[in-house]
Amino acid sequence: EETAEILLKAEHLSCFPRVRDVSFEVRRGEVLGLTGLLGSGRSETAQLLFGCARPEGGTFYYKGREVRKHSPEKAIRMGMAFCTENRREEGIIPDMSVRDNVALSSLKRLSKGLVIDRKKRNGLVERYVERLRIKTPGLDQKIRLLSGGNQQKAILARWLATRPDLMILDEPTRGIDVGAKQEIEKLVLEFAEAGISIIYISSELSELVRNCDRVIVLSDGRTA
Repeated sequence: EETAEILLKAEHLSCFPRVRDVSFEVRRGEVLGLTGLLGSGRSETAQLLFGCARPEGGTFYYKGREVRKHSPEKAIRMGMAFCTENRREEGIIPDMSVRDNVALSSLKRLSKGLVIDRKKRNGLVERYVERLRIKTPGLDQKIRLLSGGNQQKAILARWLATRPDLMILDEPTRGIDVGAKQEIEKLVLEFAEAGISIIYISSELSELVRNCDRVIVLSDGRTA
């Protein structure tokens, strides 16, 4: 909606060699698609927004304030979430349980000092496993034993549990079967209906057309 508040605004962001001149804005509850050929700078733009890398030029604003000295920790505190495209290497911790994988980004909120409140943690994890319809024999199951689609849902649950205002999803349906793909897409639309803004990065145009309010194309590190 044109009247919706602007949550994030990027102006001429650059970080060579991949990000050269990127400008766009995301409104509250909007699903904004980001696409472009391999090497267009899509993932690198997401990393800049989440504080995984420092921009060399340009500015970006979040909730009306300019963001400086950014880091992933600060991004999480500000209400941002980032599901990377590399689920196996950067997303799940394969030998940890479903419970520990889902609770990972909320540990600060679930702890008193160094002690984790187990009752609180279990309640939180059960709530999100149910909400995202994650199929698992139990919360103690090692996450690597779940299907790709359920692993991806567990990562979404992990970030959703941090109660974000913005979720950056980098290729959220890559490498999962058609049924799971549809479920993930349905969940994304549910998140947006709940008022969460989504930056949806994908190389599949049909997927973006189905799920996004607007789509921005990156080419050679620039917004077209």
